[in-house]
Amino acid sequence: MGYNNEGFSIYDLQLLIEGLGVSVWIFLVSTIIGLLLGCFIGLVRFYRIPILAQVLMVLSEFLKNSPVLVQLFLVYFGIPALFAIDISPFQAAVITLSGNTASFVAIIVISSIEAIDKRQLDAARSFAFSEVQIMKCVIFPQSLSLAMPLLVSLAINQLQVTSLISVIGVVDITRVGDIINQRTFEPFIVWPIIGLTYFILAKVIATVGSLLEEKYSAYRMVNKL
Repeated sequence: MGYNNEGFSIYDLQLLIEGLGVSVWIFLVSTIIGLLLGCFIGLVRFYRIPILAQVLMVLSEFLKNSPVLVQLFLVYFGIPALFAIDISPFQAAVITLSGNTASFVAIIVISSIEAIDKRQLDAARSFAFSEVQIMKCVIFPQSLSLAMPLLVSLAINQLQVTSLISVIGVVDITRVGDIINQRTFEPFIVWPIIGLTYFILAKVIATVGSLLEEKYSAYRMVNKL
């Protein structure tokens, strides 16, 4: 029994562009939210704020060490069942990826701060610097320099993780690829195109990351002196 190969059309290109837009938008939104949440969790854990630090540690460890696919199902199916609310596939994807990103960012924040020479912090305190001033003038620039390579690697990894969101109904570029493949029966054309798209996006992130690393390298050199 044969099959009907309809071939490719200009409509497929439009679908791919729309799917790419969805993937990039969810990646950007979840990355920004994840960075903010991760910095907050990292600082709370670094300064060992009672109770809150312990709660956030347990939560971030769960998110860091459990499969993203399980987290997607938990958010998309579990939260609506538990709280009797509706969550769209887009919202579930953003919530899941934001939390997962935050769990890794928190670890990066803590390790980057701990890598700073403690004598610098002691010296700043001896000059009556407030904790806010120390954070702004000493901790932030140096820890950002140390964290940048790790943050770039994390961003590339999270970009690839976005390919999982299609399982809950998000029409991202991976889902579009599956739709086109089912219609054209051309997996050796469709999936290399999808893979190349992710590769190009990853190279863009890596290039931007390299520029940022170069910008903040001066702080790293100062920290070594």
